[in-house]
Amino acid sequence: MYVRIARFEGSEDNWDERIGQIRERMTSFRGDADGPPIKRSLMLVDRKTGRGAAVSFCETEDDLRKVDEYMNDMSPPSGSGTRSSVEMFEVALDSEQL
Repeated sequence: MYVRIARFEGSEDNWDERIGQIRERMTSFRGDADGPPIKRSLMLVDRKTGRGAAVSFCETEDDLRKVDEYMNDMSPPSGSGTRSSVEMFEVALDSEQL
């Protein structure tokens, strides 16, 4: 399993609206053969500081590269702030699989 973590800063105060927009996007590409091969996603937010992170889980390293390319080509929703970093890791331990 592999994971991509994109961090964002400077988001406006409309978190609930943004969460709804992202939920719609995620729902729209679920099961779509042309969509990114994401197995699981998390959206982490700190409403007080305007920071957040998007965590995408993939089965293979090749899938991870495809997801990174797909996400880099997307435009973030209005008011989402700026992406401050993207990191990719191999998942060495997952409590879900113990």
